[in-house]
Amino acid sequence: MDDRSMPTHAPDPVTVGFDLGRLPTAFFENPYPTYARLRRETPILQLPDGSWLLTRHADLDAVYRDRQSFSSDKKAAFGPKFGTDTPLFAHHTTSLVFSDPPYHTRVRRRIVSALSPAAIRSLVPGLDALVRRLCATAQARGHFDLVEDFAAAIPIEVIGNLLGVPHDEREPLRAWSMAILGALDPAPAPAMIANGQRSVTAFLAYLARLVDDRRRHPLGDSDIISRLLREDAASAPLTEQELLHNCIFLLNAGHETTTNLIATGLVNLLPRRDDCARLVAQPALVPLAVEECLRYESPNQLGNRLVIAPVTIGGHTFVPGDYLTLAIGAANRDPEVFAEPDAFRIDRAPNPHLAFAAGGHACAGMSVARTEADLAIRLFLSRLPSARLEGTPLYQQRARFRGLVRADIVLA
Repeated sequence: MDDRSMPTHAPDPVTVGFDLGRLPTAFFENPYPTYARLRRETPILQLPDGSWLLTRHADLDAVYRDRQSFSSDKKAAFGPKFGTDTPLFAHHTTSLVFSDPPYHTRVRRRIVSALSPAAIRSLVPGLDALVRRLCATAQARGHFDLVEDFAAAIPIEVIGNLLGVPHDEREPLRAWSMAILGALDPAPAPAMIANGQRSVTAFLAYLARLVDDRRRHPLGDSDIISRLLREDAASAPLTEQELLHNCIFLLNAGHETTTNLIATGLVNLLPRRDDCARLVAQPALVPLAVEECLRYESPNQLGNRLVIAPVTIGGHTFVPGDYLTLAIGAANRDPEVFAEPDAFRIDRAPNPHLAFAAGGHACAGMSVARTEADLAIRLFLSRLPSARLEGTPLYQQRARFRGLVRADIVLA
């Protein structure tokens, strides 16, 4: 290991024996001081289970862009965690994000095609109307929960529209999504895994009926399921299970992380009244502010890769079989890349954050997420200028996905 990977002083007691499987409550409230110490003292750290935690931006970027030395396939990791003959194992090992070429290439091409710029533009009028309705309802109430009453409603509407889910059938989608993604945490409780298994089963049963209906009654180009079925008719098709699991993936990826982006972004913006006023006066700055929200509180905090060929990263040589956890939340506050990394700057540029990963596995739906967050933040700040946080926002007790349980808002 080269000098960059060696501690510059005695290790902090917090970093000695650091274990993602046994995190204290304080870590979930604010993981960034711990990440800063890890990045400074042991940026390539072997965890108690033998895997490795990487916290530097340069190291994560190098891993993300190297598709020859690393695999995204999670069968070896998810077998012991979920059981190989279980709904969660089948789902997460079929999903786009946890797969390698050629399967990854085949599925990603279809999804990217379905999420075309024209399809995203078609979402904007309905999204604009929805956010305006949510703001009007909030204004009438005067007091509301930023998460459930605003942020969570937006991606459910967008992904529900993309998948053609009838409005009166969307109520269970958020709970299914949170349960399935919650099982991905480093050390989920048995009850969380059991809930995730039930949710995959219920989601698959619902989607099977939806896909069957779409085969008989296809919709237009804005409907992802109809587009996927039509493309499959002209090329090597996805199997039924591949189609269903990747529809689940689309809703999960597009819902939970975007909810967290909007909610945590506004929680960080609202106390900064000058920044809020500046964004209202200069709406062209909102896209930059969205990028800073993504960097400052990345909705996806952890990623993983399996080493499949000898490779040296950050001065450390890894061998096939090594399992890496990529601390996105730490890398996005690396002072080697970001000046004053713990400062929230709405006009930060450049901003090469890794919230959407990088390389061949960069998030296929990043344009949708950015569009949703841009409109949500822009309209919230302009239509609810008196909004204030009331009390302390409550963060989820999860390490992989950073989001809020609740954030009370009062209108003065």
